Amino acid sequence: MKQLIIILSTLLHIHAQQDKVQVAIDKIFTTSTGNYFDQYEEVTSPRNDGFGAEQKCGQGSDEGVHRCVRYFNCDGETRTIIPSEEYDGTGLIDIRFGNNNCDDYLDVCCQIPADGKIPPEVTSPPDVTPMTPTLPPDQPSFCGIRNPNGVGFKITGNSNNEAEYGEFPWMLAILNKNPGPDGLSSICGASLIAPNVVLTGAHCVQNVRSSDIKVRAGEWDTQTESERYAYQEREIQQIVIHEGYKSNNLFNDVALIVLNRPFDKAAHIGTICLPHQGVVVNSRNCFVSGWGKDVFGKKGRFQVILKKIELPTVSKGKCEENLRKTRLGAKFVLHQSFMCAGGESGVDACTGDGGGPLVCPDPSNPKRYVQAGIVAWGIGCGQRDVPGVYVDVSRFRGWIDGHMTRLNLDTAR
Repeated sequence: MKQLIIILSTLLHIHAQQDKVQVAIDKIFTTSTGNYFDQYEEVTSPRNDGFGAEQKCGQGSDEGVHRCVRYFNCDGETRTIIPSEEYDGTGLIDIRFGNNNCDDYLDVCCQIPADGKIPPEVTSPPDVTPMTPTLPPDQPSFCGIRNPNGVGFKITGNSNNEAEYGEFPWMLAILNKNPGPDGLSSICGASLIAPNVVLTGAHCVQNVRSSDIKVRAGEWDTQTESERYAYQEREIQQIVIHEGYKSNNLFNDVALIVLNRPFDKAAHIGTICLPHQGVVVNSRNCFVSGWGKDVFGKKGRFQVILKKIELPTVSKGKCEENLRKTRLGAKFVLHQSFMCAGGESGVDACTGDGGGPLVCPDPSNPKRYVQAGIVAWGIGCGQRDVPGVYVDVSRFRGWIDGHMTRLNLDTAR
């Protein structure tokens, strides 16, 4: 009987901890409701359950031999603890907890030096101050450079579509500085198209005062500030919403945010290229990224680590045909301001990531990416043959350039 009580108490404690984690995530990431469609989109993929370290580093017979430290405080060859400044900038982490015997996936089990002295820089690993990186001399300074192998480390054991750290340098988060009575802070995705200009959906900033929001670049894991490089935040100088935007159906759902000062260029922060006016982007290898829920609806939970989904574009004709088979009905007409992508079961962008970028390889240079779309709306999430709907950025290139010229800003590339 006593054993049963102990087991039940343990389970209740674990459940309470999980609820606390979810509340913390919800305070950072929540969503808005739409006026016409169910909810804005989010990145999602099939859930991968199960994690937990089996054996703890530095405990029992391992005490005094190994210790959990940040990945950049462990020499990649000798697996011995080193000061932060000796790290060469490369490495691997495994974000699947089941393959790591440290509590934090950014930590690794590393051997204590033979003399038993731990470098003072890593005496308290969780307190390591993030560094602001300078751009390496050989790093291209132009737009659309994806980091498929990450910045500073590469994820191993990635089975749930987590983005590499710094993989999409243009990815931004729009955060509410003044949470409501419920304590929640709404968010939209966005992209950096110039050092001080942000592209997002009009629905994200409609009826929002510029003084109430801020923009964050360089974010990856929302539950830690112990990443190798610090994120950057900027205040808002001006919001420009497309004059043809319709909130009831999201026509012309595009907006620009002018920042009070530019983001500093860094290895994990950069700009995305834009397509030329009217140029249709067709590709099977596009990406959408965000911190949206893993499952559509109330049961879904917001992601801690930035997620990515690879998906193809869908022609407007095919997209309209497929959407007419949904509750939209046989007379539905896809507005000219939209484009489509996806339509594979369990793979889509869903609640929480409205305003985020859909990027595709540049046909003239596949190593560069252009922003083909802005996450707008969808019918459900991740349903077979039901594409997600995005703002067609190519239709607004002239509008974007016109406003940037009017504001004496450098035209987006």
